[in-house]
Amino acid sequence: MAERSGGIMGWIRRRLGKDGPVIPVVRLHGVIAAEARPGRLNINGVAPLLDRAFGMKAAPAVVIVVNSPGGSPVQSRLIAKRIRDLAREKAKRVIVLVEDAAASGGYFIAVAGDEIIADPSSIVGSIGVIFAGFGFVEAIEKLGITRRVHTAGTNKSTLDPFLPEKPEDVARIKQVETEIHQVFIDFVKERRGGKLTAPDAELFTGEWWTGVSGLRLGLVDALGDLHSEVRRRFGEDARIKIIEPKRPLFGLPRIGIGATLAQDIGTTLEDKALWARFGL
Repeated sequence: MAERSGGIMGWIRRRLGKDGPVIPVVRLHGVIAAEARPGRLNINGVAPLLDRAFGMKAAPAVVIVVNSPGGSPVQSRLIAKRIRDLAREKAKRVIVLVEDAAASGGYFIAVAGDEIIADPSSIVGSIGVIFAGFGFVEAIEKLGITRRVHTAGTNKSTLDPFLPEKPEDVARIKQVETEIHQVFIDFVKERRGGKLTAPDAELFTGEWWTGVSGLRLGLVDALGDLHSEVRRRFGEDARIKIIEPKRPLFGLPRIGIGATLAQDIGTTLEDKALWARFGL
C-alpha cells in the first residue's frame, strides 16, 4: 500500500477511478512535556499536525498513532482536547493505534480516540499521577554545607531537596496529585465508561497492562496494527498519508554548548527513565 499518491501514477489511478481513500495519519511519539525539544510532545508542536490531518475534507477518518510513556498532565489534556474539538468541528471519526506504549499521559491522549487499537504487546494504562524528587540533606551535612533559605510566604520552599521533608509539604503534594488524578479518571470514564469491565480499584491505581489485558479490561477496543486496520476498514486501495512537521528551508542542526549541552543530557536521561518504567 503506497503512502504517496502524487505524480503520473497517482493521476492515472484517479482517472481510472481506482484511487482509494487517503487516510491521514499523525504520529505522536515521545515524552509529553511543555518544553519544545526533539522527541517531545506538546500542544504547540502537535496542534499544526492535527489541523492539517482534520483539514483533509475527503478523508473518512483520522488515524493517530500514539507511542508515549506519558509526561505532563496539562499537555496531555490539551492535546486530547484538541483532538476532540477537531473531531466535532470536522465531523471526523478518530482511530488511535497504540505502538509500544500509551501509558499515563500517553493513554490520556489515546482515550481521545473513538476507538483504540493496540498491539498485543503494547503497554497501556498507568492511570495515575507521580511526583518524584531527591533529598540531599545528609549529603550536604557530610560536606559541611549549610542551606540558607529566606522566603516571603510560609510555603514557598515546599519540598526543597536540601531541607528536611515536612509532613505538611507531603500532604499538600498528595492533595495536588489526587486532584490531577481525578481529572484523568473523569476523562477516561467520560470517554470509555460503558466499555470498562473492571472496578475503579483495579483500573485507576497507576498499574499498566499489555494490549491483551487492556482489551479484556476495556481499556482498548481491539488488537491490530496500522496497515492491517486501514486496509480492513477502508479497502485494499486505501492509502496512508503521514502528516509530518514542516521542515524549515534553511534549518540547521542545534549544537549544544555549555549549559545547553548539560540540559540536553539531562532531558535525555529523564526521557529514558520514563520509558524504562515500562521496560522500554
